[in-house]
Amino acid sequence: MSHPSGHPASLAYPWFVVAILMIAYVFSFVDRQILNLLVGPIRADLGISDTQMSLLMGFSFAIFYTILGIPLARIADSRSRRGLIVAGLVVWSAMTAFCGLARHYWQLLLFRIGVGVGEAALSPAAYSMIADYFPPERRSTAMSVYSMGIFLGSGLAFLVGGLVVQYSVAQGIVVLPLLGEIRPWQTVFLILGVAGVLFSFAFLLVREPPRQGVVAGQDSLPFSEVVSYLWAHRRAVLSHNVGFAMLALCSYGTTAWIPTYFVRSHGWTAAEIGIVFGLEVLVFASAGIIIGGRIADRWIRQGHSDAALRVGVLAGLITLIGGAGYLLAPSGTIAAVALVVPVFGLAMPFGAAPAALQEIVPNRMRGQTTAVYLFMTNMIGLGIARPRSR
Repeated sequence: MSHPSGHPASLAYPWFVVAILMIAYVFSFVDRQILNLLVGPIRADLGISDTQMSLLMGFSFAIFYTILGIPLARIADSRSRRGLIVAGLVVWSAMTAFCGLARHYWQLLLFRIGVGVGEAALSPAAYSMIADYFPPERRSTAMSVYSMGIFLGSGLAFLVGGLVVQYSVAQGIVVLPLLGEIRPWQTVFLILGVAGVLFSFAFLLVREPPRQGVVAGQDSLPFSEVVSYLWAHRRAVLSHNVGFAMLALCSYGTTAWIPTYFVRSHGWTAAEIGIVFGLEVLVFASAGIIIGGRIADRWIRQGHSDAALRVGVLAGLITLIGGAGYLLAPSGTIAAVALVVPVFGLAMPFGAAPAALQEIVPNRMRGQTTAVYLFMTNMIGLGIARPRSR
């Protein structure tokens, strides 16, 4: 049975697919963010500078992740989205494992670029699949659940990283057959990479959904036609993309520099802030993105076509107030408590934002339009927020 719009009448299986996609996104963000809390041991072992470390954390990943997102999105608009996601998952997981074998800075840099290349395949295809599984009035919530993987992954990265820092003090170097000396930070990359490759088999349970409003076998539209369409609707597209890119700048910047801020300003250890901040992101950011999606869906049902933008404005106000709170806090404990507010606020709009794009473009442009959105948010968020000398 199908919904009159062509979407499945029962949403049980679509929600199962969202769960699988969300777990893939969790792997994506754990692999992406784990570097943030391993700065100390990596710098010590490889002898690299703050600026080099910042490039590893931001620009080297962001440039390939964002630029390659557009050609990969063209594949998502006309070929198997499931197959594209599996290929990307295997590539970025393998590159993550190779990060654990790096002995020099240039090797780690190349492997981080490889992680970005693989991860570029995920979201354009995932958002397009979800849009074909869910009707418009449910998409913001569905995409918020998928996008919750951002914060589950980031939170787990901080938690795992914090525990690894503690473990490294007690355990020291491990010698493995064929691989030789493996330090604790390298072990983390190896475990994550192998786990991601194994998880790729879960996609055997995922079916490619029919594309709504598209004749089977049609090729993706030329990118020039996508650009022309977006230019014709530039007021809506630019206000959407630039606004959410500014929020992404705040989000990525906060995630990247909070550990260093607490270590240098409040005397916390990397392990302490990793565990505390990881728990806050896991709980409050996950709650924020789900609540933001629910609010957007409710406003859409009430006839507000700009629901995603409204959620973005609300998120910005919450973040502004909360950000001032933790920066002005007199102690680390109070700052950690106040940090809950911007963590919640910054997460709110990032399920509603991609859902809104699915409504303003034809099906065969969804992947490429999402890639343009991700290009802007990630080049500004990842590329600007992180590559700074500390």
